Amino acid sequence: MVSRVIPVDPFDLVIFGGTGDLARRKILPGLFRRHCAGQIPDEAAIIGAARTQHSRSEYRSFAAEAIREFANGQPCDEGALAAFLDRLQYVAIDARGTQGWAELAGQVHPDRVRAFYFSVGPALFGDLAERIHLHGMATDDARIVVEKPFGHDLASARALNATLAAHFQEGQIYRIDHYLGKETVQNLMAIRFGNMLFEPLWNSQYVDHIQITVAETVGVGGRGEYYDKAGAMRDMVQNHLMQLLCLIAMEPPAKFDPDAVRDEKLKVIRALDPVEPHHIVRGQYEAQDGAHPSYRDAVGDPRSSTESYIALKTHVSNWRWAGTPIYLRTGKRLVARSSVINVMFKDAPHSIFGQEAGRHANVLSIRLQPNEGITLLVTIKEPGPGGMRLVDVPLDMTFAKALGPEGEDPPDAYERLIMDVIRGNQTLFMRGDEVEAAWAWTDPIIAGWKSRGEVPKPYESGSNGPGDADLLMQRDRRAWRGIKP
Repeated sequence: MVSRVIPVDPFDLVIFGGTGDLARRKILPGLFRRHCAGQIPDEAAIIGAARTQHSRSEYRSFAAEAIREFANGQPCDEGALAAFLDRLQYVAIDARGTQGWAELAGQVHPDRVRAFYFSVGPALFGDLAERIHLHGMATDDARIVVEKPFGHDLASARALNATLAAHFQEGQIYRIDHYLGKETVQNLMAIRFGNMLFEPLWNSQYVDHIQITVAETVGVGGRGEYYDKAGAMRDMVQNHLMQLLCLIAMEPPAKFDPDAVRDEKLKVIRALDPVEPHHIVRGQYEAQDGAHPSYRDAVGDPRSSTESYIALKTHVSNWRWAGTPIYLRTGKRLVARSSVINVMFKDAPHSIFGQEAGRHANVLSIRLQPNEGITLLVTIKEPGPGGMRLVDVPLDMTFAKALGPEGEDPPDAYERLIMDVIRGNQTLFMRGDEVEAAWAWTDPIIAGWKSRGEVPKPYESGSNGPGDADLLMQRDRRAWRGIKP
């Protein structure tokens, strides 16, 4: 099935931090793929902005190298690449000074949508917003895109929201979480609200529990300084896993409208129970046979108490989910790279096949990465003579095979999200009150383990995480599903 490409209106996109790692790995290659798909009109312009002095030709060379390395399988036709590079401009700019701002204001067109991507540290968000406004670029058609982290706690998130709100309306602020741009994440709403098969079963009467896992094989790498101040709770649970939890647990919105969807997500966050201390497991990865350093070596702090792994149990206290636990876990240096949501349905109330048939239950697995897709585990009779032997088999729909053109990778999350910014569609972006509600739930958890002086449990690199996470489930007579690539 070939996806339908809907071109967007002409626009100007300014990438602050245009020579940074995110621009090189994701933004520029993603825009090139949208160019090749015919979604970007010929009039559109892309302007890189950074402190470093570069000529326009030097910036185009930088972009060409990035696209050749990170375009994710997009055939790099030299003609298409040349046409894309012809869109690019570059301005050397001082985020906290005056250099380059007049030049930038002269390059954006007055009659177009203009988007400003803040691919920089949060400390510069306020300076950029203020200068965009000061130089007359904060028009009604202007949008700003800000990357996480959206604060370090509730107080800093409120301060950041207030800073941005001083120069832009909430409807102009796009807080980007790339997880929400993944095809499978968007399909959560389609699966739930577009299929009568699932929605009647999507409640505590039929669902035993839900597991949300985001596992990584990499360590902290070059992010050690940032990560040791954040940890898995701030870096992953407060945003990525929280968004997945909201989409899996939310009530049906009245319509597929940005604020209607985000209203329902906000209700889920506000309905989350506080997490009890014995329902949290924190871990730190150890060195791996000389191949990889330990977490503490990677961050350069032999006494660090920051977690690289966390597992926890929570509940959504409302009518739909009363009594149904939701388990979250995420960690680095685990056995496989895998992001999956497992909806574990209850056993049949009575088995007519006897104890020898064993226990069987339906599982809906929603794979976010890699190999995005959906698997429904169903119970059938094992073929062959010899009585009624039951076996669980998957009904598998891998999106790349079922929906994508053969040989072509599905669009990257950033491609979809940037195009949504240009369209003015905020459905897949977080609202300010949503961010603050997530921090209001997260802060007491972090404060609790700090006050108790807890130290993360060590776990082997390449494993499933600390053994205490298994005990967390075993106390409830449950078990984590295996982490598989």
